Amino acid sequence: MLPLSLLNTAKGHPILVELKTGAHCHPKSPTLCEYIDQRSTVDRVTYNGHLHSCDNWMNINLHEVICTSAGGDKFWRLAEVYIRGSTIKYLRLPDQIIDIVREDREFRERRETLSGNGTGRGGRGGGSGGRGGYNNNRGGRGGGGAPRGRGGFSKQQN
Repeated sequence: MLPLSLLNTAKGHPILVELKTGAHCHPKSPTLCEYIDQRSTVDRVTYNGHLHSCDNWMNINLHEVICTSAGGDKFWRLAEVYIRGSTIKYLRLPDQIIDIVREDREFRERRETLSGNGTGRGGRGGGSGGRGGYNNNRGGRGGGGAPRGRGGFSKQQN
């Protein structure tokens, strides 16, 4: 399973995010900034919240967040937090997310094998995979057999 597929499935679910050393604070939370400025190094700052969105660089937005200091002795409640993907050390997702991703992948694989429409590559042509070509009774990329798609070239027999 790819991390991004896990994150996309986890949208709306609670997650825990642990940051690398030297974490940066958000300017909208001055109390947190003051606390971080008082410490020489910030280790293992964690954010617990509901995942709102993520992108291909694993930058994430959390809502209803509780930030915990490195020592676990200070807590801050924040409405929302943006975390840059390169500062993330660790993500903890609920176990049910892994099950959901696994079931979704199995469902897609079953659907592809039952439909029998090639290998899932391309989008033109017939059923058994392979590449199209000139005058070989196959469709374009991703197809073989009778020309069913728009691609490829075949002679008309009279």
